[in-house]
Amino acid sequence: MTETPTTPILDRVRLPSDMKGLTDRELKRLADELRAETISAVSVTGGHLGAGLGVVELTVALHAVFDAPRDKIIWDVGHQCYPHKILTGRRDRIRTLRAGGGLSGFTKRSESPYDPFGAGHSSTSISAAVGFAMARELGAETGDAIAVIGDGAMSGGMAFEALNHGGHLGKRVFVVLNDNEMSIAPPVGALSSYLTRLYAEGPVQDLKAAAKGALGLLPEPFQEGARRAKEMLKGMAMGGTLFEELGFTYVGPVDGHDLDQLLPLLRMLKDRAKGPVLIHALTRKGKGYAPAESRPDGGHATARFNVSTGEQQKATSNAPSYTKVFAESLVAEAECDEKIVAVTAAMPDGTGLNLFADRFPRRCFDVGIAEQHAVTFSAGLAAAGMKPFCAIYSTFLQRGYDQIVHDVAIQRLPVRFAIDRAGLVGADGATHAGSYDIAFLANLPGMVVMAAADEAELVHMVATAAVHDDGPIAFRYPRGDGMGVDMPQKGQPLEIGRGRILAEGARVAILSFGTRLAEVLKARESLSARGIAPTVADARFAKPLDTDLILRLVADHEALICIEEGAVGGFGSHVAQFLAEQGVFDRGYKFRSMVLPDTFIDHNSPEKMYAAAAMNAADIEAKVLETLGVALAKRA
Repeated sequence: MTETPTTPILDRVRLPSDMKGLTDRELKRLADELRAETISAVSVTGGHLGAGLGVVELTVALHAVFDAPRDKIIWDVGHQCYPHKILTGRRDRIRTLRAGGGLSGFTKRSESPYDPFGAGHSSTSISAAVGFAMARELGAETGDAIAVIGDGAMSGGMAFEALNHGGHLGKRVFVVLNDNEMSIAPPVGALSSYLTRLYAEGPVQDLKAAAKGALGLLPEPFQEGARRAKEMLKGMAMGGTLFEELGFTYVGPVDGHDLDQLLPLLRMLKDRAKGPVLIHALTRKGKGYAPAESRPDGGHATARFNVSTGEQQKATSNAPSYTKVFAESLVAEAECDEKIVAVTAAMPDGTGLNLFADRFPRRCFDVGIAEQHAVTFSAGLAAAGMKPFCAIYSTFLQRGYDQIVHDVAIQRLPVRFAIDRAGLVGADGATHAGSYDIAFLANLPGMVVMAAADEAELVHMVATAAVHDDGPIAFRYPRGDGMGVDMPQKGQPLEIGRGRILAEGARVAILSFGTRLAEVLKARESLSARGIAPTVADARFAKPLDTDLILRLVADHEALICIEEGAVGGFGSHVAQFLAEQGVFDRGYKFRSMVLPDTFIDHNSPEKMYAAAAMNAADIEAKVLETLGVALAKRA
């Protein structure tokens, strides 16, 4: 007798409200199906896989117990939100993740009412949850606020600022610490089971006493593993745990993959909790998918892949990535200069500094998700005579801006800022776009700001920064592969504030800052077919400006066009300010500046994002013709 196939429970769950009638056994099946659906979807789209697989059971439990969207479930960073999106009405679009016009790879308020707070950067969720909780206390139409934050994001200072404030306010708010750095060993599981029984049976007021007494009830061989799990973050302070001293009731550790523990615990807390509660859940990145679990990063980020084998389908390129070029160039400089050190904020692989750490482990520092500290730590190194290279993505460097101004620029300390992911970055979208660093750095007195036009120029800029001791210096470069140009054997320091001319022409000059130079040269080829051959120059420096070069271009051409991969207020604005002071515009001189539009550009391929920004070769060609008053007719 054949068994009748069971209808997948996931097919019956369109919204979280559809989960309310499910039994706990059905919720376990739902979690299994949700994990399989997440793996299947990301195999097609690519994206952040490991974090989502690590919170499948937690996602099911939170949506089964709480009442979103009235209750606000806030995912820190958002890397782990794919299972959440599947359960909240977006399953039919989940295979559009990170593609143009598709779902964002992070939570996004405009995408769904189940995304109460947008994310992309870390350590913001607790602050937002405390804000929602206080709005509820002041009469807003909102329910509970639940922040889900990883142990890495908890290292960000903003998370502790929020805990301190939330504990001081004393209002009901839930923080789920998703601790995926520690495996769920049997002793931890035993402790979790014991604590969970106590939590389910007793009032919340007894939680502290239960947590303090539970360790001694385990067999001696198991106590050390359990103690490590609790002490990792509990840190004794004045007779109580850190979280308790901050005003939170600490609950855990609990097995974040065991719905038999999660469901009764969350139900009890939802019914009985009065004030701030922190739930310590132990999970594993990549849980349930062997190829992800076996990777050192737990399958954190992945290209499209084969579900059966886990093999990623990455595009090949003959050119090295800008990140690799930076890292190898820095290693080469450090071989000759023992004062060179490197600093990253939790992104050793992303910035390429893992290569530096392999070669110089004592001279490489990963400070965690703490960009403010990274900048001032680098300032301290510089003040002591070292040569720090502070490598941070453009979008994350925004978080350390006060430190750049106050601790670096005012003191004229020679911190070297290596700014990765400059410009539009593609699938990660607006939260990760490096659009503003030119403007916010070039405004600072004494700051040197460079942009590499290609990977060979990046090698020279690393060498330039290595020998520059007269104040801070920054160089920016994009995500992805280089142009495939011939590479120098060794970087040669550039003359500060001097650009270069690549092609002589007439009538109009194009002054490029950064990697749009390749598109400028393409546009020049097309324009030449119309009988217009622009002069093309690479500025190299936004600060100090090469004023001699700019004045020469103005004197020899009837129009000047600047282009940069940054927002208004950057390179072109500084050129315009200089020309205005020179009285150039009084003579009716034609000047244009091509910058990123005054809008946040949604995720897409970098090529399509730059097309949306009107900064590709065809757009540059059109800008030249419009500036010269030439009709956009067909080529002769």
